[in-house]
Amino acid sequence: MSLVLGCIADDYTGASDLANTLTKAGLRTVQTIGVPRGGFAVSGVDAVVVALKSRSIPAAEAVALARGARDWLAGQGARHILFKICSTFDSTDDGNIGPVTDALRADAGAGPVLVTPAFPETGRTVYFGHLFVGTVPLAESPLKDHPLNPMRDSNLMRVLARQSRAPVGLIDLAAVSGGAEAVRARLAALAGEGKGAAIIDAVFERDLETIGTVALDAPLSVGASGLGLGLARALVKAGAGGTRGAAGAPVAGAVAAIAGSCSAATLEQIARAEALMPVLRLAPEALIATPDAAVAEALAWATPRLAAGPLLIATSGTPEEVAAVQARHGRAASGLAIEHASGALAAALVAAGVRRLIVAGGETSGACVDRLGIQGFEVGPEIAAGVPLLRTVAHDPGMLLALKSGNFGGPDFFAKAVAAMATPAVTTAPAG
Repeated sequence: MSLVLGCIADDYTGASDLANTLTKAGLRTVQTIGVPRGGFAVSGVDAVVVALKSRSIPAAEAVALARGARDWLAGQGARHILFKICSTFDSTDDGNIGPVTDALRADAGAGPVLVTPAFPETGRTVYFGHLFVGTVPLAESPLKDHPLNPMRDSNLMRVLARQSRAPVGLIDLAAVSGGAEAVRARLAALAGEGKGAAIIDAVFERDLETIGTVALDAPLSVGASGLGLGLARALVKAGAGGTRGAAGAPVAGAVAAIAGSCSAATLEQIARAEALMPVLRLAPEALIATPDAAVAEALAWATPRLAAGPLLIATSGTPEEVAAVQARHGRAASGLAIEHASGALAAALVAAGVRRLIVAGGETSGACVDRLGIQGFEVGPEIAAGVPLLRTVAHDPGMLLALKSGNFGGPDFFAKAVAAMATPAVTTAPAG
């Protein structure tokens, strides 16, 4: 068994992003949906990413799910565990980044855990512990109005400390620029101060490589796909990894997209798609008040159009629409209702012949994959930064999927995803 890196992702699109990053870096990677049931083989791979849907659930539930995933990965031989979080540190003061990190650290008997959401390739950098989205601090970015986890503080030490039992320290860019030994020295000092976690700066890609090298000294690290890149490069340098091969014939069947993210990026992508394919916009209020009728309406609209080409059904709303719905129904209840309706819609579309499915939004992707009962994917080529093409494993019917975090992809993402799914040969990491 060659598994060296086990990853626990707190949402499905983040898991796909990480799996894509590891594959591009040279690791043979498989993504699972939750902890696989019996008969799901992971032999012959370097890394496994277990996708959970735990970002916005109660902290105790998130901890239990993460521990279960950690135990399964350890049983497969994983020597290092990465708890994969969002590159915008999506969380509230109740968690779940802090509680999960505390629990995994305590179980492993580890010292201070390196924590960074930095991923310069996608515009996420950390400087003096402050997270930047592009050129602006997190609290000034569109993420300040996230419908589930509004991010109003750019100082990650403060954010994580409000969620954690142990104090949080900083390893600044000067130490990172000094190389692995300088980071190790700073980490040792923080351990002497009783710190449980260390936010570590990263502004350039080379910083991730330094962080990844040091992180492998310990059993646990916490970060976004950028940290995954650093870990993968360190592992490849140590001899892990293998060549990627071809897998299977193209998948036939209808193509459809479901967009549930309310991010500015996804809203622009939906608007751009209207010039290329039929688009149905479902009112969030209808998905909450009369979900069965809304799904039936969408299916009736979609069914006669599927044979003609791709189509898109949007459950997204503007920030103003979302705020109004949340005011009437509550943030958690409205989000859960829309996710359930999105999952039901995905199942109805697959029953109608869809075999190539594109989903925008982390929570929406989780709801759709759960409803379809998919256990795992082989990771294929990249459609957009952080968004790989995925081929289902041990699932009937066989499908191709693209699961996109709300903020990922350019304005023409949906057109690019449709084109990628039409490619005659799909290259993936071997599953065993």
